[in-house]
Amino acid sequence: MTIAVDFDGTIVEHRYPEIGEEKPFAVQTLRMLIADHHRLILWSVREGKLLDDAIEWCRERGIEFYAINRDYPEETESGNEHYSRKIKVDIFIDDRNIGGLPDWGTIYSMITHGTGWYQVISETVSGNNSYATRRHRRPWWKRFLNIH
Repeated sequence: MTIAVDFDGTIVEHRYPEIGEEKPFAVQTLRMLIADHHRLILWSVREGKLLDDAIEWCRERGIEFYAINRDYPEETESGNEHYSRKIKVDIFIDDRNIGGLPDWGTIYSMITHGTGWYQVISETVSGNNSYATRRHRRPWWKRFLNIH
């Protein structure tokens, strides 16, 4: 798969324009995804030196991206009538996801096993796996929908 990954708030804690501390297991998970032959694209609002700093931070930790803020390494704005800021990927990993950013173990499991949020939520409710963290209360979405 081709996977777009945000930097601030996703790979590292959000401290923009500084680089925050690494999110637990983010680097290890990204290296595993690369080893599994997924193409990772760094998809960040950072530009110029701030972007270069983020790329170097990742590189120092063994993360080499397939492309940076584009669909493929050779893509450019000029001379490409089909250039679009909208990136064409299979998955986005971003802290601004609806429902927030799952932990990196869950992210890896979802990608590797093709698990979607519905299945993760269902398994959490049933208590059949490691996603279950609040067995004593109904999940927020059941309370919201008044499902018993």
